[in-house]
Amino acid sequence: MMKKLIILLLFLLSSDSLNLFSQNEGINKLSSSFKIVRLKYSGGGDWYNDPSAEVNMMDYLKKNTTVDVDESKFYSVDISSDDIFNFPFILITGHGNITFSDSEVKRLRTYLERGGFLYADDDYGMDKSFRKEMEKIFPGEQMQELPFNHKIYSSQYNFPNGLPKIHEHDGKPPQGFGYHLNGRLCVYYTYETNVSDGWAEPREHEDPPEKREEAFKMGTNIIVYVLNN
Repeated sequence: MMKKLIILLLFLLSSDSLNLFSQNEGINKLSSSFKIVRLKYSGGGDWYNDPSAEVNMMDYLKKNTTVDVDESKFYSVDISSDDIFNFPFILITGHGNITFSDSEVKRLRTYLERGGFLYADDDYGMDKSFRKEMEKIFPGEQMQELPFNHKIYSSQYNFPNGLPKIHEHDGKPPQGFGYHLNGRLCVYYTYETNVSDGWAEPREHEDPPEKREEAFKMGTNIIVYVLNN
């Protein structure tokens, strides 16, 4: 009987230790070549739209920075997959509704607490549901607009007036919002601009070259900032 109790105690201690380790394990930003990974989500929104955007953005990074970029192709990850903890930078975008289950809310919170970064780009239509779902991840908190002197606007290229206006949408000025954990910016949300659409193939949105260049430069700023903070 005593032997069985000892074995059970050792098992429980081992399980608790493994669980504690997994909860405290950080995300290593330098563990492999950088890739932009699209986050899948439920609710009906087109999380998958414009898959050429990330491919072109990674090509721009290769040509214009020293960032060690992985193969330029479209990567995606499901919130429920353990793979999410392998990626320091995840992009969420789309035109429609976003819904996170209770378990997905906990998982995204854990991802951010471990050092992960979520870049959200409103593709015109996801704003209301995105804000609602983020309130579940950060209960009692509100996204704060970042000042124009924030490092994200000057990490590689200088944007003294904040975000560039890539698409008109409602004609409102572009805004960049954020959530912080322990003083670290862990969620960055671009609203009324649609930066990632500017990365897509020119035929998709017929953006003029100067707008696409602004989008790529702002994308570079976001990524360089994340990898250095």
